[in-house]
Amino acid sequence: MATIRLTAAEAVVRFLAAQETELDGRRVPLFGGVWAIFGHGNVAGLGPALHAMRRRLPVFRAHNEQAMAHAAIAYAKTHARRRMMACTSSIGPGATNMVTAAAVAHVNRLPVLFLPGDVFASRRPDPVLQQVEDFGDATVSANDCFRPVSRFFDRIMRPEQLLASLPAAIRVLTDPAECGPVTLAFPQDVQAEAIDWPAAFFRPRLHRPRAPAPDADELAAAAEALRAARRPLVIAGGGVKYARAEAALAAFATRHGVPVAETQAGKGSLAWDHPRNAGAIGVTGAASANGLAARADVVLAVGTRLQDFTTGSRALFPRARLVALNVAAFDAAKHGALPLVADAGRGLAGLGEALAGWAAAKAWQDAAAAAIARWRRTV
Repeated sequence: MATIRLTAAEAVVRFLAAQETELDGRRVPLFGGVWAIFGHGNVAGLGPALHAMRRRLPVFRAHNEQAMAHAAIAYAKTHARRRMMACTSSIGPGATNMVTAAAVAHVNRLPVLFLPGDVFASRRPDPVLQQVEDFGDATVSANDCFRPVSRFFDRIMRPEQLLASLPAAIRVLTDPAECGPVTLAFPQDVQAEAIDWPAAFFRPRLHRPRAPAPDADELAAAAEALRAARRPLVIAGGGVKYARAEAALAAFATRHGVPVAETQAGKGSLAWDHPRNAGAIGVTGAASANGLAARADVVLAVGTRLQDFTTGSRALFPRARLVALNVAAFDAAKHGALPLVADAGRGLAGLGEALAGWAAAKAWQDAAAAAIARWRRTV
């Protein structure tokens, strides 16, 4: 087996540079670059490793760790989770400055790879600058703050761990249901330790987003609930955009005469001037969308996590039956909803076929059109 000798930091950088994704029919790097503030814990390991690979994996210097992590989140959101960035920081305050951003990414299901420096795995220098000295647990470091706000967390105590940990990290970052922040806490002595790596580990790998089809029984139940509705409403969340399901949503709303309200993350799921676009919903929403929600008898929530701003703390559509189309079973089961676990595009297409010939009651379509027209005149 062919091998190549690299430090653990060099291996991480080379592995990340080898990951690819498909965007508009083109193969492009999965990682758009690495945000970095170098200091105690990452300057001697990841610093030179990133510098050596800067043409394949660009490095962007920042002045505040939280800000650079928020920039990485924005990059992932702009690319509909198909591309992402990594962030590296020093030990201690440099790392904990990123925790708030990690929580934002966790809540909003957005992929970011965090590579905070960590204290020496060998503990030969102990304590080091900015080390958290826990009186009762010697394994604790500042990076443990990332555990509750990471979809996947690992502390790399030996270079060989990366052979399993890096693929696991990429799996989570690219999975539509598990997607969110990943933290690989990286002790500074491990970063600089060199071993022989399998050359095959660094071959280019193409990651295409998974788009699961709906279960037949769940699809039939969801279609039955919608077919019985007289005043249906669709709530479009960020999952519509991440699934690139905007066209499927527009076709569904047009064919079946269903008004569509958008969450904050789902803004732009439907063209602003589409005749079925009722505007934003929830606490920061429009009178048109919220008025329709209050009268709806069935709500089809597509790709939304149904947080309190969207639901008005569960008070916005108290009488409606809820059908939740979501790629994540965790979100599809919220609020006692009838779950439809699937990719947003494939789920909408399946519902469209199952609802062939059905449309919302004409009186409801007319009421929705009037509410939308009133709101547009207002704004």
